[in-house]
Amino acid sequence: MSSPQTTGRTAEGPGASAHPLAVPALAVTGVLIVGQLYAVLPVLGPVAADWDTNRSTAAWAVTAFAIAYAVGFLAWGPAADRYGPRRVILLGAPVTALLTAALPLAPDAVSGLTLRVLQGFAAASFAPAAFGYIATSVPVHRRVTAITWLTSSFLASAVIGQLAAQAVGQAAGWHWVFFAGALCLVAAALLLRFALASDEAPADGAAAASGGIPALLRTPGLPTLYCATATVLLGFVAVYSGLELAGPDGPAPDPDALLALRAGALPAMFAVPLLSGLLARFAPELRIGASLAGAALTAALLAPLADAGPLALGALLLVFAGCVAVAAPALVQAVGARAGRARATATALYTFALFVGAGVGPQLAAVLVGRGFTAVALGAAAVLALGCALALTILRPSPRTV
Repeated sequence: MSSPQTTGRTAEGPGASAHPLAVPALAVTGVLIVGQLYAVLPVLGPVAADWDTNRSTAAWAVTAFAIAYAVGFLAWGPAADRYGPRRVILLGAPVTALLTAALPLAPDAVSGLTLRVLQGFAAASFAPAAFGYIATSVPVHRRVTAITWLTSSFLASAVIGQLAAQAVGQAAGWHWVFFAGALCLVAAALLLRFALASDEAPADGAAAASGGIPALLRTPGLPTLYCATATVLLGFVAVYSGLELAGPDGPAPDPDALLALRAGALPAMFAVPLLSGLLARFAPELRIGASLAGAALTAALLAPLADAGPLALGALLLVFAGCVAVAAPALVQAVGARAGRARATATALYTFALFVGAGVGPQLAAVLVGRGFTAVALGAAAVLALGCALALTILRPSPRTV
């Protein structure tokens, strides 16, 4: 019989031996990993200058990372099920750090964008493995809280990544945005090596992954949940893209004001995990439907009230972000409850759908922005309402553990 040190389990149940630092370490690493997607945005100008290209070409550094990141989930999720989430995390984090450190050394746009593709693919190893680790190595009574902290860290990274990049870029130059990020990722990898419990035997992981992605897509309820997942960041990113493209101040809003509006959403993202014990009393499908309904309503209210002043706009965005922060972990829990033992693969598909939505969000804003921010807000509201409707079609009592 395997010992608790080997499997991360004891007689008290799955995850009973998980280190108390495991969840905080995963959440911090989540900010660092996903923050790499957004870190290039505040330094596009100097990046373009060093690569001897224009800002439009340099902006592909965001797209290149995002596409590779989304596709990478489909490879890393099954790997985490087969070989164990801890092994995948401790492989992916150092490789991501190495590629992050290499990026400032790129002499031109071609090599820089190639590194961004590799960086995005390596970074994709973290999310499905982290969700898989929580599902198997964190005690049952702490899992909803752990999932909520992890998903909140992904959402918060959009703001924290830009704030940190802007500060470091102004103080030390854009190269140090990525050198410093690489150093932080190395430190996070060392912390995770200490904090994460050992994986089960690889053979067990291989059995858990049997059937793979096709089997999961045939599982009742999962395709619907994945479609609902895509609407979450699609609507969220569309709203914030709309603010940047055609906010209340016109087609060129003040960048510092926009960053302040983004930062104003952080309290909601940190508050939701503290309420996870209360939220866990409700079935995840119910939380998904209610939170997406709230997000859709808030987005719709942004349309007529966007010009009511910064306080009113900030308050609505705070509620909007809070609804999204409730929906994301509830979707993970609902997916995990239906995934059987292939949880890392299932959550890889979840994260793939989530970030496909994030990639489509700016495109929705770009299509509607000619009609003003009101059209963007209403378009986002319609998308989120669709997600709510999808969630309600599968509303039923389901297991509350992941």
